[in-house]
Amino acid sequence: MTAASRIAAISRHFRRRRMARFVAIMGIGPETRVLDIGGTPDNWQLLAAPPRLVLLNTPRAAADLAGAPVWVAGDGRALPFRDGAFDVVFSNSVIEHVGAAASQRQFAREVARVGRAYWVETPSRWFPVEQHLLTPFLHWLPRRWQRALVPRFNWWRVLVPLSSDRRDFYIDHYLRDVRLLDPRQFRALFPDARILRERVLGLTKSLVAVRRIG
Repeated sequence: MTAASRIAAISRHFRRRRMARFVAIMGIGPETRVLDIGGTPDNWQLLAAPPRLVLLNTPRAAADLAGAPVWVAGDGRALPFRDGAFDVVFSNSVIEHVGAAASQRQFAREVARVGRAYWVETPSRWFPVEQHLLTPFLHWLPRRWQRALVPRFNWWRVLVPLSSDRRDFYIDHYLRDVRLLDPRQFRALFPDARILRERVLGLTKSLVAVRRIG
């Protein structure tokens, strides 16, 4: 098994576990109207009975959305849906990608506006392995140090084979836009939610903001 396939298998394990937890806590069934912001069909293929699903993603992700029953090109900070249009809004590792704190607040407001309930996951800033670049401790360094180190040193570029243009785009996006959140910051974005913790070896790997219907 190659390093890339091992990473894919580990990721699938965590996604399968997270989706089972999501279905159980949120009471998801075939008639539940779900908006997935930033997702692809892969997650939903893990479920025996997928909900009534709409995917929203950027036009750049069109190739990854092949096979999706319904998808919409859009921006999570300005959702093209009426208030309360969905039973549940689902978002997995997106809010840390939208840029500065003001953009994250707008994203959180839009999630709460269009969903009667929501489930929003993000990697914890205090987990020692940075989950985008698969590199320990790099995300704790000052940003100016990251700009010098990240293009030259990160495990992601070694373990995940990509074309040079896609690799350069991803690293530039990471340095420009990715803003990891700690529990206090995340709770402030979703004050009416319950915050769940996904743990690995006793450490909080991810945070999940959950607001249930009623």
